Amino acid sequence: MVNDPSALERVPVAIKISNWPGQYVRPQAGINSADLIYEHYNEGWFATRWTAVFLDESPERVGPIRSGRIIDLEIPAMYSAVFANSGFSNGVVALFRDSDLYPDRVVSDSLPETIQPRPFFRDHSRNVPLEHTMYTSPALVREWANARGVEGRQDLEGMLFSEKPGADMKASGPATTVTIPWNRLTAEWRYDEGSEQYLRWSDGSAHRDALSGEQLGVANVVVLYVPQWNTNIVEEPHSGALSIRWALWNEDNPNRPAILFRDGKRFDGIWNREEREDMVTLADEAGTPLPFKVGSTLFEVVPQGERGIEITVEP
Repeated sequence: MVNDPSALERVPVAIKISNWPGQYVRPQAGINSADLIYEHYNEGWFATRWTAVFLDESPERVGPIRSGRIIDLEIPAMYSAVFANSGFSNGVVALFRDSDLYPDRVVSDSLPETIQPRPFFRDHSRNVPLEHTMYTSPALVREWANARGVEGRQDLEGMLFSEKPGADMKASGPATTVTIPWNRLTAEWRYDEGSEQYLRWSDGSAHRDALSGEQLGVANVVVLYVPQWNTNIVEEPHSGALSIRWALWNEDNPNRPAILFRDGKRFDGIWNREEREDMVTLADEAGTPLPFKVGSTLFEVVPQGERGIEITVEP
């Protein structure tokens, strides 16, 4: 739901946000204003990085911003968004140059031919390394997009929402706490009955927004079990860590389990994404859609197979 219907007349903005190391990047700015956040492994299978999508709210500052990953070929396409990030490795920038996002829906210092008007700025108010000082805002990214003729209402049909779980939604049980033990980072979501949201803890500390000081809260936490594997692209030259590929699509991927956490309950199902422009949607085993609760959503994109993560759900 939007307070101002004119917000629907603008292009969504996807922004790459750092989430590690915690002492340098948290609290991040603007995260509680995002409509959607995707959390995923970084190269080397350690810690996580986020892609946040903004439409309704437009905070004055979002970040710190870091470089994009191969998963970001998919997320902007799903939500008809423009994508802002600090840069790419050489192998990944080649993939973006060859994608339908280039040149008018991706802005990055790794694409100097498209950087103007530059939407990024530095904030040196914190004593952190330079790579953790870049920020932007949805408004600045939209100014960049407008200069390239990308503006106005986009086709955003696909997701299904409901205020309360429907009568045909069969919960697997209560879920007051959800713990995801990422490598080098433990993410915990605790259901708060007062706000009817899941609140975020990272490594045991409340995960807050630097702008408001409020704890990050979302209406939905969705665990997507997605095949992931190393590519031959060197993402981190010092360690030799390789870029990861995420199979965030249905084709050749029949096993697509998902868990929707909303209203303090767990709903098991499958995720779907048939075409490139389709959003991720959820259904139960019978194919009946599982609606998201009205509000914001954080997708936890966890690996399947040998790098799988055993999440813990407490009633």
